[in-house]
Amino acid sequence: MKPNSKYKIEFAGLKIGNHQFNFKVDKKFFDRFSFSDFNDVSVNIDIDLTKKSTLLELNFILEGRVNVNCDLTNEPFEHLIKHEAALVVKFGHEFNNEDDEILVLPHGEHKLYADQYIFELIVLSLPPKRIHPGVEDGSLKSEILEILEDLKPKENSNLADPRWEQLKKFKK
Repeated sequence: MKPNSKYKIEFAGLKIGNHQFNFKVDKKFFDRFSFSDFNDVSVNIDIDLTKKSTLLELNFILEGRVNVNCDLTNEPFEHLIKHEAALVVKFGHEFNNEDDEILVLPHGEHKLYADQYIFELIVLSLPPKRIHPGVEDGSLKSEILEILEDLKPKENSNLADPRWEQLKKFKK
């Protein structure tokens, strides 16, 4: 864990019940992870913590924007993210984070570092293929799009495979 992290939740002194935490994430946060896929980041994270006698329930609510490059044109664009996730923290003999939704902290632990969870939630809230909105609606004019359009195979009925023509006769 990161002892100098500002993304820690000290739950030992909290009363049983609901508590709210708020964190802001920017590009510097991802620089600490040596993650360079984002040009810029501005995400607000609200964490609703419900402290119970034997466990903690955390609900992460992410909202903000991430500036990324388009996978097709390499043009930068703002991608809005809004994501929710839950995490249950239990206490046991030793630390265990093998489950995505359940974290086991050793008995006697009094704080939780949320850095890794915040990092993963933001990265996983983005689609696997990032396409500029201008490509989807046709408003983006780019040299790369023109080159891709020129390379696109032209449809020509003269190039039809004769085998398919023979098979089409069986349909009738």
